[in-house]
Amino acid sequence: MSEQVTPRPDQSSASGDPEPAPRHTPPEPTGVIDVASTQGIPSASRPSSGQQRSDGGPDGDWFDTLATEDPSQHPSEGPAVPARADSAWGSDRADAVAEATHAARYAPPSAPAAASDGARTSPMSAVPLGPVGSAASSGSPTWSAPQSVPEGVPFAPAPALTEPTRTRRGPLVALIAAVALVAGLVGGVGGQLLNDRVHVGGSSLPEPGPGATARPSGSVASIAATALPSVVTIKVDAGAQGSGTGSGFVIDDRGHVLTNNHVVGAAAKGGDIEVVLSNGDTEKATIVGRDVSYDLAVLRLGRTDLTPLVLGESDQVVVGDQVIAVGAPLGLEQTVTTGIVSALNRPVTPGTGDEASFMNAIQTDAAINPGNSGGPLLDSSGKVIGVNSAIARVPGTTSSSGGNIGLGFAIPSDQARRTADQLIATGKATHPVIGVSLDRTFSGEGAQVVGSGDAVTANGPAAKAGVEPGDIIVGFEGKRVRTPDQLIVSIRARAVGETVTLKVMRDSKQIDLKMTLEAATDQ
Repeated sequence: MSEQVTPRPDQSSASGDPEPAPRHTPPEPTGVIDVASTQGIPSASRPSSGQQRSDGGPDGDWFDTLATEDPSQHPSEGPAVPARADSAWGSDRADAVAEATHAARYAPPSAPAAASDGARTSPMSAVPLGPVGSAASSGSPTWSAPQSVPEGVPFAPAPALTEPTRTRRGPLVALIAAVALVAGLVGGVGGQLLNDRVHVGGSSLPEPGPGATARPSGSVASIAATALPSVVTIKVDAGAQGSGTGSGFVIDDRGHVLTNNHVVGAAAKGGDIEVVLSNGDTEKATIVGRDVSYDLAVLRLGRTDLTPLVLGESDQVVVGDQVIAVGAPLGLEQTVTTGIVSALNRPVTPGTGDEASFMNAIQTDAAINPGNSGGPLLDSSGKVIGVNSAIARVPGTTSSSGGNIGLGFAIPSDQARRTADQLIATGKATHPVIGVSLDRTFSGEGAQVVGSGDAVTANGPAAKAGVEPGDIIVGFEGKRVRTPDQLIVSIRARAVGETVTLKVMRDSKQIDLKMTLEAATDQ
């Protein structure tokens, strides 16, 4: 028998599911859901302003823009707005000032005042140039106030800037030299461009050479180009049992496709399964075998000319590795997203009751959405390291579906390979067990064995190893055990026949035990 769990007192069903509240599905404490299959994107018309969407969301459809046009954010007046060219302080005033200055400079000179103080006057202006020996005579320009304003000029003329008496020939020579240099450069570049136009047949734009669209090995584009032909979209029509879409990928040259059980489970007792290939071809598929506990299933197609993906070694994956997810989220076929491995050995138990599955999952922040189920999670070499299966939602929400929030979970490829081999060979998979019943009402750290006498299966692995009723399992294979689910997924990640170590607490004493995992007898 497999590990059993005793429900909490407030749970009314044997499976541990809470009683459903009227008109609402109660929240799952874990906040983890299947990446369930999905219908196509709704095509409802956009609601008018003030109306609510059918799903209770804000105004707009699925593809609203994020920015809003707020006139208050774009003022047309105020201190922070530059003056327009046609404003009162714009070009009109500048023209008037320039005209007045011109008129003042070239108007007939008025009678000069007595120059008893030694001041000089200009024969072309009524503005005195300053006393002899002042800054003007030293070659530096000086400002002087105007002596008189011609009649009819609406604005006062601008003060005149006296010119230095010293002749500045150096800057003029430098300017002439610079202009000559620029002219030479322009002539040379223009001649080269003209020559290029002659040689390329009248086009001056560069043309891409051979291999311009090639991508380096190991790039996302290169990996996607190799993997996409092996990834398929799965469409299920099971009538009253349900319908939707999911993903899968080819695993051998005999037409076998690996996917999630919850993608095709509805068609297990009758229904149609169609597989859409990357080139658009549609093939009928049949179920070879499926396993609810591991949430994996194998399909068979009627063709053997498809290229399989290579299953990598998930036990070599480390946190931070680059990953690529491929599938059909929301029915959008051949979608590629990227991210990293954000955690390993994450205990995930989506589903409830008889449909519950147990994963020692790879966690990723690559975008995974409903419809990605069964698609591959690839490493930077293009090998499959996981099967995308579940996503997290905010705990406490009541929605039965969700979208990407950067927390996706994949079944490790080591588990997927072992299970797929068993399903292809026998149509079912074996589950390793230790033969104990666990108490869900225990609130401490670890997984406690129920205290009754039949909690430890007679002649089972745990009994042979020395586990007793009431023991608290706090360690498995050198890793700390905090919850019953963590212990279960750790056991399910192992193979039948493996020898493992347990650390148990009994009467405040720590005991190390060894046991050999056996296959569940109820399969």
